[in-house]
Amino acid sequence: MKPDFSKFEKNIGIIFKNKDLLKQAFTHRSYLNEHRDSELVHNERLEFLGDAVLELIVTEYLYAKYPDSSEGELTAYRSALVNAVTLSDAASKISMNDFLLLSKGEAKDVGRARQIILANTIEALIGAIFLDQGYDMAKYFISNNIFNLIEKIIEEKTWLDAKSKFQEQAQDYESTTPLYKTLKEEGPDHDKQFTVGVYLGKNKVAEGMGKSKQEAEQVAADNALKAKGWLIN
Repeated sequence: MKPDFSKFEKNIGIIFKNKDLLKQAFTHRSYLNEHRDSELVHNERLEFLGDAVLELIVTEYLYAKYPDSSEGELTAYRSALVNAVTLSDAASKISMNDFLLLSKGEAKDVGRARQIILANTIEALIGAIFLDQGYDMAKYFISNNIFNLIEKIIEEKTWLDAKSKFQEQAQDYESTTPLYKTLKEEGPDHDKQFTVGVYLGKNKVAEGMGKSKQEAEQVAADNALKAKGWLIN
């Protein structure tokens, strides 16, 4: 039985003009593999758009909220606020899990893979809100469901992740910003494995593997800190 998306609209206080956009935001590619006659479209393009909208709105918010923070600190705050763990928590709080359109196999997995799906879905939802109702409504949604998480992130210092540490050290020691490149993408849609390389200039410092690009980047950054001898407390 398909979920009643009108209930979700009430949850978030946003009524969509184009209901198909809302359904698309929740449609995982795996669902279409089992429902080939469906007229639905998977959410990956919306996720791409929503990721950019989210980053801009969060950047604008952090810039205004923390006028004395450096560029490096603001970048670290933003990374912590838009990573898969934080976004999946935000998605869970508004019961997005109950509305996901997944294959039977994906529906059984409630571990790390589900966390990534939820994070991607909330980005797709932001993309759908942006297309349906514009920037201000996307900002309203993000303000209600994501901005409030920054206080805890700063208090518990979870913003000090490996990527942030490596960027800070790279800027201090070599006056450059790390660049992350996806080197390999293997496996089926429901069980992807990414290999990411982290570079300083043209030199590859280290690689990392993970179930998402974000996870692989964190592992690569951690390996790069070790390779460079830049481990800090």
